[in-house]
Amino acid sequence: MKAMTENSSHDHDVIVVGGGHAGTEAAAAAARMGARTLLLTHNLATIGEMSCNPAIGGLAKGQIVREIDALDGIMGRAIDCSGIQFRLLNRSRGPAVRGPRAQADRKLYREAVQALLAETPCLTMLAAPVDDLVVDGGGHVSGVVTEAGQCYRAGAVVITSGTFLRGMIHIGRERFSAGRAGAKPSIGLSYTFRRFGLPLGRLKTGTPPRLDGRTIHWDRLDRQPGDDPPTPFSMLTEAITTPQISCHITGTHPAVHDVIRANLDRAPVHSGAIRGAGPRYCPSIEDKVVRFADRSRHQIFLEPEGLDDDTVYPNGISTALPRDVQAALVALIPGLEEACIVRPGYAIEYDFVDPRALEPTLACRTVPGLFLAGQINGTTGYEEAAGQGLVAGVNAALCAAGGGRFVLDRADGYIGVMIDDLVSRGTREPYRMFTARAEYRLLLRADNADQRLTRKGIDAGCVGSRRARHFATKTACLEAGRTALRHAAATPSVLAANGFNINQDGRSRSAWTLLSHPDVDRERLVRLWPSLARIDDRTFDQLAIEGLYDAYLARQQADIEAFRRDEALTIPDDIDYAAIGGLSSEAVDKLGTAQPRTLGQAARISGVTPAALTALLGHVRRRAAA
Repeated sequence: MKAMTENSSHDHDVIVVGGGHAGTEAAAAAARMGARTLLLTHNLATIGEMSCNPAIGGLAKGQIVREIDALDGIMGRAIDCSGIQFRLLNRSRGPAVRGPRAQADRKLYREAVQALLAETPCLTMLAAPVDDLVVDGGGHVSGVVTEAGQCYRAGAVVITSGTFLRGMIHIGRERFSAGRAGAKPSIGLSYTFRRFGLPLGRLKTGTPPRLDGRTIHWDRLDRQPGDDPPTPFSMLTEAITTPQISCHITGTHPAVHDVIRANLDRAPVHSGAIRGAGPRYCPSIEDKVVRFADRSRHQIFLEPEGLDDDTVYPNGISTALPRDVQAALVALIPGLEEACIVRPGYAIEYDFVDPRALEPTLACRTVPGLFLAGQINGTTGYEEAAGQGLVAGVNAALCAAGGGRFVLDRADGYIGVMIDDLVSRGTREPYRMFTARAEYRLLLRADNADQRLTRKGIDAGCVGSRRARHFATKTACLEAGRTALRHAAATPSVLAANGFNINQDGRSRSAWTLLSHPDVDRERLVRLWPSLARIDDRTFDQLAIEGLYDAYLARQQADIEAFRRDEALTIPDDIDYAAIGGLSSEAVDKLGTAQPRTLGQAARISGVTPAALTALLGHVRRRAAA
């Protein structure tokens, strides 16, 4: 334990450790709740830093950003201030699997995050690396101790350490301690968590070499423009005013793969130097060459890091190969033959806590007052970290105020899906969100995040008055639009006369019903019913999606009601699984490790069979009736 100096003038309600995407959302959320919040980080200048790729959003990740925004978080507004290329991914597919994404100017994004935090009441930020936690006589975390020995007290603490916990960077056979390039790791907190008995593991992630854009042959590459006009992430943003740019595309080829294969013995992942599991869905280029040996090309997106920054991020060639091998493989890639590497790619290995040790609030089950969010919980990605940070920040504020829980379930949003996956199942590799993880993705779309979540945020106290007013106005517009579309009706003969392909069965159809027809758009409806022109474009676009999925959403709502009945059946904290007849030793072990809170959560644990659930349900009901 480090000797500490205490000063009661530094008392706060919530302390957040870490200034990355999880930490900034946690601090902003706790402060919006009215909690006196202190954000502690290594360096105030790097708050909001994009450590890896200069982009926000994507498939499923874009939905998370919209959900953060719906709960009045800062990520959506920050990317709207700094985005230099906006694109809607999967535009040709259904609205439920589309994902908004934006390329960012790194400097502008960091500045936007810092500006949004600076204008947040109740929030103080200090540069003071944290080395230990303070625990009161009842075992409740009541503060932190910095490396300098200063003690800061609080009612709850949120740790968002990212890749800093015993972080180790690998470049070929080089290895050195760091939290990320140019930043010191956090060593003391890892030992603190071990002392608390929290289950720790080791994970790995990586980043590609950065290139000097002035040395790239752009004229030899395929150009990738953004959307025109760009669509903002935040519901509070009227329009994107930052200048927009194009990205470019290139790719590897067999000669590049040959260089990589010839040097696999010098790659730390393949030589055994790295023990931590890497992200399966975002592998390094050496992993791709090994795992997908039959592929002759891997695509590379060249993403500028800023409007006045010549650095380029080659998305698709994350690597920890030695510096000379990185230079050789880059020089073989079309358009990059003369490209200069300004910083080599690297892998970073770090500690994480098994998220099964957490409640759905992201509170530690065995350490009251301690909350964890972001990569410390085994996730990868800015968006996943930020979503956790927001939930942890709200719950830390509630904890400091004396009680209450803010929990999002799998039918509320992608954030709820992610947290439930983590606390129910844990993870053996960096967790990344996909639309396929969500059972109710027809409902969990990017366009309706505010309709799903803003009311919950208002009730919890984390949504400010400006967003609440905007939400009320939009909700009223949607309801008026639905009413107008449902009241506009015509017979089959009238519809046929106006070019609609409708069965002549004598039944009138409303404009709302016609929205489910793929060839029906706003223009055709307004020609028949001119009064519908009063519905503004953004409102109509969302209503068109609702109308398209109307019948499917009704069925999905029935599934959600069944899911929530299972979630309502609570499993007692002191249950003895070994005493339940009919449970196999495997089920006893898995349930005992996961400690599910509800029958629904138990059902989502891998290896827990329907027979085991029946036995568990019977035991809980008999106990409740006794």
